[in-house]
Amino acid sequence: MKNERESKKKTTKKANDVIACDFRHGGLKDRPGMLDLEIVPERSAGNESWEFSLGMPFAQAVSILQKHCHLVRNVQVLYSEQNPLENDLLLNLTQDGLTLVFDSCSQRLKIIEVYNLSKVKLKYCGVHFNSPTIPPTIEQIDQSFGATHPGVYNAAEQLFHLNFRGLSFSFRLDARLDTPKFAPHYAHGLASLQIPNGATVERMHVYAGNALSDARAPLMPPNCYGGNVYAEGVDVLCDAYGPIGLKFRLLTAGCGPVMRVDNKLQTFQRCVYLGDHCQDVVSIIGSPHKVFYKSEDKMRIHSALPHKQKSRCNDYFYNFFTLGVDILFDAISQQAKKFVLHTNYPGHYNFNMYHRCDFRIPLIPRCELDKDKEPFVITAYTKWDAVREA
Repeated sequence: MKNERESKKKTTKKANDVIACDFRHGGLKDRPGMLDLEIVPERSAGNESWEFSLGMPFAQAVSILQKHCHLVRNVQVLYSEQNPLENDLLLNLTQDGLTLVFDSCSQRLKIIEVYNLSKVKLKYCGVHFNSPTIPPTIEQIDQSFGATHPGVYNAAEQLFHLNFRGLSFSFRLDARLDTPKFAPHYAHGLASLQIPNGATVERMHVYAGNALSDARAPLMPPNCYGGNVYAEGVDVLCDAYGPIGLKFRLLTAGCGPVMRVDNKLQTFQRCVYLGDHCQDVVSIIGSPHKVFYKSEDKMRIHSALPHKQKSRCNDYFYNFFTLGVDILFDAISQQAKKFVLHTNYPGHYNFNMYHRCDFRIPLIPRCELDKDKEPFVITAYTKWDAVREA
């Protein structure tokens, strides 16, 4: 991840193959105050300036944290080095007691967890239910949200889970209390479970759906598009001799010369081929976020007359960060001659620069006997061992 110049980065390795990258931002020594977040069940946590929305891409959350580094001073990026697809990608705001959980495949925000409520202020519908002067007791949660659903008691964890749609609270029970005798797993109503007066919330989760255990990252919400176009998927088009182009399945919301009032998602398809001119590519999929020119030949210094050689034009890349694609153009013909598809795995040098490209590359059979078989398809999640065996 690329950071601001004043930021300091520290990478450490934890047990169970978890990599932690710490980002400590410079600036004022004294912290200006606690985060004060509005909680919207099944949707978001945020304030007047910014919002962490479920379905938000990882890069957007990082951008928010970088812009507000005077408020959020310490962030850990946690991921698995050996099994990045089996373990979720985490942004841990250590000084704020908050963790953002991103789906390992889609890299979209799946769960917002508050694991230390003493470090953050929380409100619902504009009214605080957690602050230094308002402890998040079970009575306070009942008053703010209304406990109309049965709670779930986990004897092993000694936690009482109170679940709403898109929101759950976990209370720590006194170890001296016995498990409720009338029901080993369920408590119908708050009063029916003997919870000590003043018992407070230990953890809170915001997610999409009915149950935390079944939480999935939702589609990117319209407010996260910001006029950009994202790729839902990219198919590599091939003929008998190899790749010839890319077929994009694109998504956008609220962009164009006239902003849509309803801000609904728009889906469409576009194809770009090797040999297309740069202006054609722009008309097909839009302007690139950046243009990068390849550096000059580094072996030129060894030429007999390097100073007399005329400066050559350099090939250049169109960088499409939200599509996860680079397109290389020839400096002379101005035609596309290479596609670069980015998987955006944590730990890579370019991590967090590109949105993950969810591509599909069919391998063309070279043997006549294999032509009747289904082609092996490489995706952003295919392991290299499987590619070598194909």
